[in-house]
Amino acid sequence: MTFSYDAIRDFLFAEARFLDDKRWDDWLDCYARDVEFWVPAWDDDGTLVEDPQREISLMYYPRRDGLEDRIFRIRTEKSTASTPQPRTAHNLANIEVLERDGAGATVRFNWVTHSHRYKADTTYFGTSTYRLIHQDGALKIANKKVCLKNDYIHHVIDIYHI
Repeated sequence: MTFSYDAIRDFLFAEARFLDDKRWDDWLDCYARDVEFWVPAWDDDGTLVEDPQREISLMYYPRRDGLEDRIFRIRTEKSTASTPQPRTAHNLANIEVLERDGAGATVRFNWVTHSHRYKADTTYFGTSTYRLIHQDGALKIANKKVCLKNDYIHHVIDIYHI
């Protein structure tokens, strides 16, 4: 199956829109069953950590069930970090297809997310690298690595910030 640039771009835009619109089931449907979702932390030397099993991460979910649990907590207000939920606007740019093969495609892009909560605005920005595959007849994220560039933040970040 081919991975056209247009299909990849549209998929990435849809995932961002699902977060902004709080369409949690649609957002979860973007992810493969065995997805790895990782937001590495920066070490004291200003280098991203390289191993989520041995080093601290801002977020790490080795499987989709971790993302499902996160959504459950957001929906049921069991997450004080997400109550009230912020309003967000995700903007994607510089979408590059780094590799295509028979099994999938590797994509890298820059992003900015504007967030509004408690009468305050916050901006998050960084780069993301995804491994996309076809599963169940649709594009799915098999691996997501998010590099949050402004990691000195004033409060807890969540999945909808990145």
